[in-house]
Amino acid sequence: MHTDRVTVARHRFASLHESGCFVMPNPWDRGSARLLASMGFEALATSSAGLSFALGRPDRPDALALDEVLRNIADVVAASDLPVNADFQAGYGDSPDAVAHSVARCIATGVAGLSIEDASGDASAPLFALDVALERLRAARAAIDESGAQV
Repeated sequence: MHTDRVTVARHRFASLHESGCFVMPNPWDRGSARLLASMGFEALATSSAGLSFALGRPDRPDALALDEVLRNIADVVAASDLPVNADFQAGYGDSPDAVAHSVARCIATGVAGLSIEDASGDASAPLFALDVALERLRAARAAIDESGAQV
């Protein structure tokens, strides 16, 4: 989904980061994205908690399947011309390779950016070890670079 609209949104998102601080409200569906876009915000960010709550589920890592998150991200992206940052939980993969594959799928939705948490989902070790977290982020960045997208 590398349309001119997506390319413009990605460039605008990069510019927003260069120019200082900005606010990104959290739509949870296409309708809330349209409403927030009409209010003058410069970018939007999906919300895993917002989507979970809208679906009547708790806000926890296993509440949302990757496919439904990707559908939601694509809906929010399609709702306006604003750049969208994806709340991509912990990257939807246990290994760096799985994270890279999931990130590649996320990029295909047309997002302008994405955030990956360092939460492991393991109560005994709630954060990934630094070396593991770095490998996961490197894999995500490699997937972005391979895509050629300006994310």
